[in-house]
Amino acid sequence: MAGRLQDTVALVTGASSGIGAATARALAVEGAAVALLGRRRERLEELADELSAEARVAYVAEADITDQRQAAAAVEDVVSQLGRLDTVVNNAGTMGVGPVEDSPLDEWERMIEINVRGLLYVTHAAVPHLLRAAEDSPRKVADLVNISSTAGRVARPGTAVYNLTKFGVNGFTEALRQEVMRKRVRVSVVEPGTVDTELSSHLRAGAREAVERQVEGLELLRPEDIADAVAYIVTRDRRVAVNEILVRAAEQTW
Repeated sequence: MAGRLQDTVALVTGASSGIGAATARALAVEGAAVALLGRRRERLEELADELSAEARVAYVAEADITDQRQAAAAVEDVVSQLGRLDTVVNNAGTMGVGPVEDSPLDEWERMIEINVRGLLYVTHAAVPHLLRAAEDSPRKVADLVNISSTAGRVARPGTAVYNLTKFGVNGFTEALRQEVMRKRVRVSVVEPGTVDTELSSHLRAGAREAVERQVEGLELLRPEDIADAVAYIVTRDRRVAVNEILVRAAEQTW
């Protein structure tokens, strides 16, 4: 039985682990040819091999999306190799936490580079292809899904710049949605709560322990839970637009 995304192409950023890898798997199961975009080629190739062993189509697109030229070239490469682009999932992101007064500036810059600029660069390159896909695909619709966070809805002490980036993602998503919705390009945002991924492992000492204390005792979400939300959005009939999904761990209050 053909999947609901048969004969379409999906691009997932940050596909080497966590939510990105889980989302790539979910879209491949639905029949999409999946382009895996990220910086860790070895991890991307492992996932591509896994999907290929399951008779799925996967293409590795290694790039640093914080470099505008690399981001644009990666999108064009995917379209050249796979023929089209129907779905984009902007998942790549990073998190830094700690009080503003003693946070290192390079941590702030990294969040802005990946969470904001990288997302913008990929989106800018992808939108023309998504507009074309909405016109000529059998589904007559295309999708752009931005992975934000509960931090895009709730500001808390110690996450000011992360909040800034994710509030920005939410605002950008809504404005773009209104720009392209009549052309049947759906733009959606998914806001995960606490997910068991590598995200917190990249935190500096002290900050990592603070996050671990905050989530201690919680049953964390799994990457597959967020991938399910993305798959739900992009497999709806063209008459349906799911603009926003907030997914919290069951006991999470923020």
